Amino acid sequence: MGSSYSDKVVISIGGSLIVPNGGINTQFLSKLNEFIRKQLASHPDRQFFLIIGGGSTARHYRDAGKEVIGKLTDEDLDWLGIHSTRLNAHLVRTIFHDIAHPHIIEHYEIIRKVTEPVVVASGWKPGWSTDFCAVMICEDYEVHTVLNLSNIEKVYTADPKKDPEAKPIDTMTWDEFRKLVGDEWVPGMNAPFDPIASRKAQDLGVKVVVMNGDNFDNVEDYLEGRSFTGTVIQ
Repeated sequence: MGSSYSDKVVISIGGSLIVPNGGINTQFLSKLNEFIRKQLASHPDRQFFLIIGGGSTARHYRDAGKEVIGKLTDEDLDWLGIHSTRLNAHLVRTIFHDIAHPHIIEHYEIIRKVTEPVVVASGWKPGWSTDFCAVMICEDYEVHTVLNLSNIEKVYTADPKKDPEAKPIDTMTWDEFRKLVGDEWVPGMNAPFDPIASRKAQDLGVKVVVMNGDNFDNVEDYLEGRSFTGTVIQ
């Protein structure tokens, strides 16, 4: 599979890459730092929008709340996730402080036409994940592709951890993908791309490329129009 790329690159970075269970993954953050700076050195006109997920931080807070009172509302669960994304986003912005826009995008009613090479964004409000925020950025900045980096290499016909018969998929339509994930957002859900974001991406004609976020050589292959490993949803 090959591709070509524009000057604006929207990347939704799954929180599990930044904060897996057991603390912050500085090895991943170092690789991300090196990759983005290398890209900008060879493509000075490129601009990266990094939308950052919450990872296990949100789960730890959710579990703590449940331990004390038994059940949390969906809205509170979402807010814990959103604040986790903001904490992670601040960390990422700190890493790129010399080349990043000084403010994290966290309120999507306001369209800021920012010009810095790196723009970091977080979650917004209850009802969806940061995948939806990535699609909002596409709408605001007229970008037609989201790179969705997570801890899976491709979308499968079913959860490969639960179903040994699950098969990887190279390309699929939004209708096919939405049959797989459904139409409802559940706080903390673990879908390759969230259902609300999927609906908006389909409406806007945005393509999503799901790939393993720990393999930056593969991400580079995609950006440079070479053959790559991942699932294209469009």
